[in-house]
Amino acid sequence: MISKPFAAALVEHGKKHKDVVVITNDLTASCEADEFAAAFPDRAFKGGMAEQNLALTLSGFAREGMRPIYPSFAVFTTRRPYEQIALSIAYPNLPVRLVGFLPGLTTPGGVSHQAIDDIGLMKQLPNMTVIEASDASDMSSILEQTYLIDGPVYIRALRGLVPKLHQNPISIGQSREIFQGGKVLVLVSGSLTAAAINVVSELRKEFADLALININTIKPFGDPHLFAQIKAAQTVITYENHLVTSGLASEVAMHLAQNPGPRLIPVGINDTFTHGGGLDYLLNFYGIDAEALKNAIYVAYGKAGTSTKSSDHIGGKIELNKGVAEGL
Repeated sequence: MISKPFAAALVEHGKKHKDVVVITNDLTASCEADEFAAAFPDRAFKGGMAEQNLALTLSGFAREGMRPIYPSFAVFTTRRPYEQIALSIAYPNLPVRLVGFLPGLTTPGGVSHQAIDDIGLMKQLPNMTVIEASDASDMSSILEQTYLIDGPVYIRALRGLVPKLHQNPISIGQSREIFQGGKVLVLVSGSLTAAAINVVSELRKEFADLALININTIKPFGDPHLFAQIKAAQTVITYENHLVTSGLASEVAMHLAQNPGPRLIPVGINDTFTHGGGLDYLLNFYGIDAEALKNAIYVAYGKAGTSTKSSDHIGGKIELNKGVAEGL
């Protein structure tokens, strides 16, 4: 585990690029921008709890030749100032970096703080690049790797103690093949990557051709190697901490609609608002814990799942996987 990799990376990014400025909405320390503010007080600004105005300030800095970064909780980065982002940042294609922490069900804060729709909101905006970090290597390198992108970028981020799963820095637009395989392919993004590695590693003892690929770039989606792996598989399972209707699963579904191939089993949050609670409880209740992924893999191989827990919950994983298994 690496402590606050983004905080250190942000300071180094500021040292290297004098045109980088950071604007926060009274969450400077909570979103790991305090070390940047201490190192570069003349390039750190607080916009207060006025996110719509803050988005316009980002636009103004970008129009003056700066590279503004706005780190906050993902709901405050995307949902609250959405119209201003759309019209003042995405429409003029400005080089603004929006960094959203507490993605999906990684916070107990309930519906007002759980960003389960942020990827969908951002990827439907023309000109917007959407990246999701999965580990400390991503969080340490993502600012540098996105610096030369001329337009706006949304980064779905991880804070605090972050696992180090990959040895190499993130490469925008290129997926990471973690386990090679053939028949069944698991595609995972973001905070669920560590769980997916553990599950797939365990089940490869039973299913030797089970493959796992980590997706970091949601938009633009896919690289030639990923598309070749999807085409070669019989079943693709998507595993994400987001609504399946507008996240990774929807991108894969759109690709398959234009390039018919394997069936798709989406494992994510179904069409529901979420409530507060501890992380393990929430992942189980909404059907995105490790057991949910195991069940989906067993379904893909035509075997019974390992558990039926959570089947009676709204958004329960069993109902979703059962429907897919029956071809619905």
